[in-house]
Amino acid sequence: MLRRLALAAVVSLAALATTAPAATATGPVPSAVPTAGPLSSAFPALGPLPVPLPPLPSFVDGGSGVGQEKPAARTRLTVTVERSGVAGADGTFELTCGPTGGTHPERQGACDRLAEVGATRAGQELFQPAPQGTMCTMIYGGDASARIVGTWEGRAVDTTVTRGDGCEIARWNNLVPVLPDLR
Repeated sequence: MLRRLALAAVVSLAALATTAPAATATGPVPSAVPTAGPLSSAFPALGPLPVPLPPLPSFVDGGSGVGQEKPAARTRLTVTVERSGVAGADGTFELTCGPTGGTHPERQGACDRLAEVGATRAGQELFQPAPQGTMCTMIYGGDASARIVGTWEGRAVDTTVTRGDGCEIARWNNLVPVLPDLR
């Protein structure tokens, strides 16, 4: 939505810049004189307007942002895993996406998973616990627990995931490979 608004604003500015009257050595051009478009060749002495357009914001121009600072990663998470029972899976790991980086052992797969669910309904619920009153199977999946803190898609995240019942096991499995696969 924001991208469309920015693009509409830039296109509007460009349209105004090519149709606004220009000042010449002989004075201002009357507003009835076209300076761009199909009739502009009838008035070649006017030439293009000397109105520079500002550079596009990085989210409109595909992120190239020539001459602009690179924005901070929209996803920056600290993942702490305990008691997983998987060699090398326990510990605290940093994960950044856009660009991919950090100390997470499966950072590219984790970023791909987060991007995959980002725009879906599952993405809205990705870090949320099961709603109060949800019926969950009483299956115990082990002692593993994980805490995920940081930002995802620009939104604050602070959640703990366990394997204490069927709902929590499903949450954990939905977050693989951000969390280690314990299936």
